Amino acid sequence: MYRKYVAGFLALIMVFGLFPNVNKAHAEAAGLNINADAAILVEAETGRVLYSKNPDQVLGIASMTKMMTEYLLLEAIKQGRVKWEQEYAVSEYVWKISHDTSLSNVPLRRDGKYNIRELYQAMTIYSANAATIAIAETIAGSEANFVKMMNDKANELGLKDYKFVNSTGLNNSNLKGYHSVGAEDEENVMSARGTARLASRLISDFPEVLETTSIPKMTFREGTDDKIDMQNWNWMLPSLVYGYEGVDGLKTGTTDFAGLCFTGTAIRNGTRYITVVMNAKDGNGKSTYKSRFDETQKMFDYAFSNFGKEELFPENYQVKGKKTLPVTKGKEDKVKIQTKDPITMVVKNGEKENYKPSLVLDKKKLNDKGELTAPIKKGEKVGTLTIKVEKDQAIEFLTDNGKDNIQVDVVAAQDVEKANWFVLMMRGIGSFFGNLWGSISSTVKSWF
Repeated sequence: MYRKYVAGFLALIMVFGLFPNVNKAHAEAAGLNINADAAILVEAETGRVLYSKNPDQVLGIASMTKMMTEYLLLEAIKQGRVKWEQEYAVSEYVWKISHDTSLSNVPLRRDGKYNIRELYQAMTIYSANAATIAIAETIAGSEANFVKMMNDKANELGLKDYKFVNSTGLNNSNLKGYHSVGAEDEENVMSARGTARLASRLISDFPEVLETTSIPKMTFREGTDDKIDMQNWNWMLPSLVYGYEGVDGLKTGTTDFAGLCFTGTAIRNGTRYITVVMNAKDGNGKSTYKSRFDETQKMFDYAFSNFGKEELFPENYQVKGKKTLPVTKGKEDKVKIQTKDPITMVVKNGEKENYKPSLVLDKKKLNDKGELTAPIKKGEKVGTLTIKVEKDQAIEFLTDNGKDNIQVDVVAAQDVEKANWFVLMMRGIGSFFGNLWGSISSTVKSWF
């Protein structure tokens, strides 16, 4: 019995020694332990999910809502429906909200006029709620119309499991009786996955947003009696109190219902990550302003320390054993095939060899014998190459079509001209007599 236990113990030691990356991965996953109701960590370029906790649970998003308002504004600017220097005349609703000192705001004069750029800066840097409503009114005529646009855009972006009832992320009870969508005490809700998708699309479709989200401090209405110093609520920006290298966005959020929330993004050496924490707490289960940044830092540390961008398969890559395809009716009887572009993805350190090529040929291009038919043009698509992981490990992505980001076209590497009628005729004759001779030969063999 003693020998059996010793043998088992030695076997375990050998396993841990032979597969150190496996053990390390389990230890890291167990040690991450994000203190939040929900969280997600995503590599921005491909949307690969590196960590998640309750990613599809629908929760309050508070002022992370303003990412949708930013998206719709930047879209309106791009389409020419709104101009940066366009002036906004303050409504009664916006004026009342702007002077509520319990909310994040820049005070606006009832008879004042403000351009869209300064309202956008106040919203993006200082999470100014009245400025946000002003933008909503500018784009849609009313906040109610704008909320419909928000929900329609969320559906278009495939965010799933969401509901917007206002443009700011405040509780409707804070809106001085002006709320027109949802119950009086309702708030905007979404999942961590949906919030990360929104952040991903915002950065991808309008990267210029980072020029503003990365500003640590700015003065609103500088040079006037109404000037107010704005410090970015994202205290992870490098020059602020919880500064973290590479952070340049994106949006905090806080309400009693949602708790302490933060959508962060950071880039180092060309690799960008997106994080979301919802109702973050410290190690003692308490909600502190710092806790959302501490929990975000855990995910950034995990990503930057343990993952790196790798070219898994280069441009012009040829799959071993499938470097050519047979060709019929061509001057050549086969054609080389190769990838049009490289496949690049973030992978855990030391695990590059776990990823193998997966070739899928376009069956519509092949005949019943698996042949391409000439003529074939160089660069003509014949299939796709993607990756698979050994041991059937799953690669999770932020969106359903995320795998498209690690899939490239496989194309013909050369032209194959169609053979002329005489060559085709002679091949046909040769094939006929070859088949005839084969049949006679088989018959004769059967006699003996």
